[in-house]
Amino acid sequence: MTTEVRVPALPESVSDGVVVCWHKQAGDTIRRDEALVDIETDKVVLEVPAPADGVLEEILFSDGDTVTADQIIGMINVNGAGKAAVKIAATEAQATNSASRDARGSGPAARRLMAANRLDGDAIKATGKQGRITKGDILSHLESQPSVVDPVEQVTPVKAEPARVARITPGLPEIEEDRPQKRVPMSRLRARVAERLLQASQGTAMLTTFNEVNMAPIKALRDRHRESFEQNHGVRLGFMSFFVRAAAEALKRHPDINSSMDGDDIVYHGFCDIGVAISTDRGLVVPILRNAEYMSLAEIENDIVEFANRGRDGKLSMDDITGGTFSITNGGVFGSMLSTPILNPPQSAILGMHKIQDRPVVEDGVIVIRPIMYLALTYDHRIVDGKSAVTFLKTIIDLLEDPASMLLDL
Repeated sequence: MTTEVRVPALPESVSDGVVVCWHKQAGDTIRRDEALVDIETDKVVLEVPAPADGVLEEILFSDGDTVTADQIIGMINVNGAGKAAVKIAATEAQATNSASRDARGSGPAARRLMAANRLDGDAIKATGKQGRITKGDILSHLESQPSVVDPVEQVTPVKAEPARVARITPGLPEIEEDRPQKRVPMSRLRARVAERLLQASQGTAMLTTFNEVNMAPIKALRDRHRESFEQNHGVRLGFMSFFVRAAAEALKRHPDINSSMDGDDIVYHGFCDIGVAISTDRGLVVPILRNAEYMSLAEIENDIVEFANRGRDGKLSMDDITGGTFSITNGGVFGSMLSTPILNPPQSAILGMHKIQDRPVVEDGVIVIRPIMYLALTYDHRIVDGKSAVTFLKTIIDLLEDPASMLLDL
């Protein structure tokens, strides 16, 4: 008896996905709900669990193939026998009785390496599972082979030169250097991010206003209570939670910033769903803190840590990243001093944080050194006037420079 492995329902507005990685190979024993295959969509990576116990009998779509919702991508033999068992037995018999190896039993990297070097699988000693030829097997084989000299080259010796390109700069000696290139397809997430950024730049009237905030009060409060906060809540006290709280309070005072366009209508949101940008190996994702105006600093920090871990593991759901009425991005963690963040449509504004750096400022006529951060607020000028944007950013600064008033709800 066999069970089908199907592509799960895809998020709304997503028509297809790409098979990223099979965690099991044909012939492997699997358990129900065990991670079987990852499918990447434009927005998230879906982890498809095994629907039943048994043996993965057949894989119908390989890594990189495009699939659609409810499409059959594999077959599981729930009895642990059948075609899969026959395949395993045949493979083991072939490995035992013959040294022959076929490139089709190896991975993509190994097959490409064999093709590039015109190698016969029969001559390579395989050490992989079920007699598969690994990339390491091929490299070991190549290293063990004696160099062969073409008879023509023996008659007419020609000095072999590596492929190099000369770079000539006036007044400097000639430089020869290798110029390697690597071409890889754009990931679905990266393509979607590129599409949305282009949409934002072409479909909105973006304008950015800048200001600076003295981070000394926040730093003093954080340094004073850092250890006790971590002991009581099990999470590190960072700067982002203060900015989320300040943004939520400022959004309540300036509802035009907490709005979005829907056709010819402006929608004013009576809640603060704040997205926090997180960088992952796959690209930028912006999970949403729902009803951030009611969250404590500890709840914000815990959710951010959880989102960051799930984002880097590719386990964010569509619910985690859809919606949102306002966004915050922190380029300061990478050392950015100043930048202009790009809107996350259909939101009307986004706040950019930057690196904290000691700078001279004037207080009461005296030059002093303070930890200063530059802030940038990019907004859609179709919805938000310049005055509203400037006063909104100034409200955030006032709250951060007097955190007691923010935390005490004054």
